Amino acid sequence: MTGATSSATTPSRPDSTPTSDGGPHWAAPFAARPVDATVTVPGSKSLTNRYLVLAALADGPSRLRAPLHSRDSALMIAALRQLGATITEVPGDGAFGPDLEIVPLSIDAAADTDIDCGLAGTVMRFVPPVAALRRGESRFDGDPHARKRPMGTIIEALAGLGVAVSAPDGGPASSLPFTVRGTGAVRGGHLVIDASASSQFVSALLLAGARFTEGLHLEHVGAPVPSLDHINMTVAVLRGVGVRVDDSVPNHWVVSPGPIRAFDVRIEQDLSNAGPFLAAALATGGTVRVPNWPARTTQVGDLWRGILAAMGATVTLDGGTLTVSGGREIQGGDFDETSELAPTVAALCALASGPSRLSGIAHLRGHETDRLAALVAEINRLGGDAEETADGLVIRPAKLHGGVVHSYADHRMATAGAILGLAVPGVEVEDIATTAKTMPDFPQLWEAMLTQGTAADEDSAGGAQH
Repeated sequence: MTGATSSATTPSRPDSTPTSDGGPHWAAPFAARPVDATVTVPGSKSLTNRYLVLAALADGPSRLRAPLHSRDSALMIAALRQLGATITEVPGDGAFGPDLEIVPLSIDAAADTDIDCGLAGTVMRFVPPVAALRRGESRFDGDPHARKRPMGTIIEALAGLGVAVSAPDGGPASSLPFTVRGTGAVRGGHLVIDASASSQFVSALLLAGARFTEGLHLEHVGAPVPSLDHINMTVAVLRGVGVRVDDSVPNHWVVSPGPIRAFDVRIEQDLSNAGPFLAAALATGGTVRVPNWPARTTQVGDLWRGILAAMGATVTLDGGTLTVSGGREIQGGDFDETSELAPTVAALCALASGPSRLSGIAHLRGHETDRLAALVAEINRLGGDAEETADGLVIRPAKLHGGVVHSYADHRMATAGAILGLAVPGVEVEDIATTAKTMPDFPQLWEAMLTQGTAADEDSAGGAQH
């Protein structure tokens, strides 16, 4: 690694300023030939953290097989332990770490505690309703940027359910840090919220809703909820553990009160995190295979099959293995509601032969960083031509050059830089370690992908030219 820095102008927005200046940089490997690799990635963060919450509220001990072990999942485990759940690592057959056994928390226990949310949206949003179900004060805080992430809806929702939530000075709270004062029960009933800033507000309340005395009838009013696929995942997970959920009326979710059945479940690999590896096939004109791709899944990452095909790749799912092969060029296009996949899509669009428009992703301004501003800044820093729109990005073809891609403590910005480095020599990623948020082994997995198939015909040397 090198300490080189970029002289390019950094984003001017306070929430888009690079998190470090002159810190360690990772030299993103340039692909000397088309990649030819088979890759398996760790478990789904979305599924792991949803099941952890449900296990903490279940009617008996549960087991997660092949769960994700990352910063986000570690923060969730620590938070639930603070609330009284017992979570133990036990040997399993997963390639990326042990299984987890969870003994649920006791709602009758009383204790004050501190919860570190880090920069994990699932922790800062999913855990407060759980804390409201037990007795005692739970003080929530996180990383500096976590205090800028949208939290008002979940705080207002808890207040609407009769739960006391306050800022450290005792006044009203609208963001981290805040304190939840649980009394051992939440009445529930009909609750109206505006979840247009994040689907996680809906999922957070649904996950705990069965343990509310009257269950929960959650109604959304306002602009459309983004990332509905994630809410559909929450509903499916709840139904899988015996919770009755009626989502037959748009923008209404009715959770019946009752127990959450203890479970033993295997976590699917993270299909969103498989995206950068699949993108490597397009960036280098090569082939990447991901085995154990689920035939049916609630993960938004399954959209890769359609997105990458639209960008000119050959995509097949056969015998549980997803195979993606890139062509001579990457095709631009219009991509709607790519959600958490957007940084990877944007990196490919910056390498494409035609213009692209990404829309329906305005909510990414409230993610780990303002991802729209950050993507524009970093693509343009390398000589690209990207600009923000009201709800997304426009990216036009341009010849890219080497330079430093800043991560903004955002794992998906770091992996986007790695993708660009495959096709553009001299790219360095600042703080590649931020990928530990959801994939601690990313640098090793990335480099291992590139060393596979090195006996390929030397005549194919030279990364794909875009």
